[in-house]
Amino acid sequence: MDVIFPVLSTNEPEAEGVVSTWFVRDGEQVAVGQLVAEVQVDKVSMEVPAEVAGTVHLLVEEEAVVTQGTVIATIG
Repeated sequence: MDVIFPVLSTNEPEAEGVVSTWFVRDGEQVAVGQLVAEVQVDKVSMEVPAEVAGTVHLLVEEEAVVTQGTVIATIG
């Protein structure tokens, strides 16, 4: 299951944002609904929960700048 950076700026869906905080470490087990990351675009931030239980594999570093809609982690 992919963890996707949500589209927070619908006026600019290709806008870049930042993974401001990871709440989990790479290889950590997560439960459904557990917070995985906090992301930010401009001054809008959002917490991203796990949609499935499993092992998290982080694909980007904290403070990484990515385009909205990018896969930032996987849960398997």
